[in-house]
Amino acid sequence: MVHYIGIDVLRSLHEGIVARRKGDAKASRTAKLFAQGSRKVASKLGEEAVEVVIEAMRGDRHAVVMESADLLYHLVALWVDLGIKPDVVWAELRRRELTYGIAEKLLKDEGAPAPAAAPAAARPKKARKGK
Repeated sequence: MVHYIGIDVLRSLHEGIVARRKGDAKASRTAKLFAQGSRKVASKLGEEAVEVVIEAMRGDRHAVVMESADLLYHLVALWVDLGIKPDVVWAELRRRELTYGIAEKLLKDEGAPAPAAAPAAARPKKARKGK
């Protein structure tokens, strides 16, 4: 696996999670997480977000760094679970930067355009009913 500095570290993390998600759950924490299902992947992201907030409120910078790394891992795991590639998220950030400025958070009720859809190959296939 290639290791990058900067934003590409998330692309590298994405590639690593994709490679490990279907591995042996006894040997890989990533495989174990995915074996527990989509709800577990999503709930772990929520847990890590809360831990970042708690450590920030305590003023513990080191703990915030550590928990932030966990948060990013679980965010990327959620992307993998949903078939979202990092470039789709980067494209949405770029769209917002060009439209509103990078420092602006879009209001949800402003009717902002929907994010660009992932290419069909990047989206998970839906199961057919009755099959």
